[in-house]
Amino acid sequence: MEEPGSEQHLAEFYNRRAASGWEHPLTPRRVEQCQRFISLLKSERRHNILEIGSGTGLDGLQFLRAGIHYTGVDLSEEHVHRSRAKGLDVSVASARQLPFADGTFPAAWTMSTLLHVPATDIDGVLRELVRVTAPNAPIAVGLWSGEDVEVLNPEDDVEPRRFFSRRSDATVRQVFGRHGAIEDFVTWPEGTGAESGPGAGNWTQHYQFLILRTPSSPSK
Repeated sequence: MEEPGSEQHLAEFYNRRAASGWEHPLTPRRVEQCQRFISLLKSERRHNILEIGSGTGLDGLQFLRAGIHYTGVDLSEEHVHRSRAKGLDVSVASARQLPFADGTFPAAWTMSTLLHVPATDIDGVLRELVRVTAPNAPIAVGLWSGEDVEVLNPEDDVEPRRFFSRRSDATVRQVFGRHGAIEDFVTWPEGTGAESGPGAGNWTQHYQFLILRTPSSPSK
């Protein structure tokens, strides 16, 4: 039997929601940060990106339309199906074991995905993400903040409920800073309604967005 909050349970939740036709629109701030990141990539002549947690492909389309070669992975087969229907190169894979060679991608993007990784596993996942990206690569990360709590989302009305590891700003800086240099860190209010993430509810504090610059040489 799978443990609550396992990757299998997470995939089941998103498969069910995607199969219902539900698609959460991107918030204006998320679109703004994506466009800023695209400008950064172009200024550094980076024309290839990996997304961890493609969802239904809405972020991927922004990169594709900007002329950036896009590769995505997601735990949910339904997410992969819907992303591929949009013309995106997406496959089923876990961030814990990415099916790519060392240093394959010059950049990466992952929004509202790493919050599903528990504190016991987050360093391993970040090492894997750094492994498949090139030295000095920018990795954009979005998270929902919290007071360093790990729970099954109390607002999910579909089983199995999603596991959330909600980290404070200080914890995010500490954890991600172990794997590179944080060169951008911004937050914005993220409450209920149009600006909220799916199931965010009243217990959301704010959204965290950072750019992690990988080390200039691969770790030994």
